[in-house]
Amino acid sequence: MSKQDPATAPTLMQTFASVAASFFGVQSSRNRERDFTRGNPWHFILLGFVMTGIVALIFYGAVRLALRLAA
Repeated sequence: MSKQDPATAPTLMQTFASVAASFFGVQSSRNRERDFTRGNPWHFILLGFVMTGIVALIFYGAVRLALRLAA
């Protein structure tokens, strides 16, 4: 991981990692502080909705597959 200027906002990958960590309820205090001080809340909200939709579609597909294989 590269060193960043402390005044810069989190990158897309850092934002994605933070949202993914929130799905599991784990986050380092350093990353949490970075997100709350330099992050744009709308980026986290939008990415959270997108990732929630993806997870819902994966569950939907898994259930459809299981029902198809059970018949």
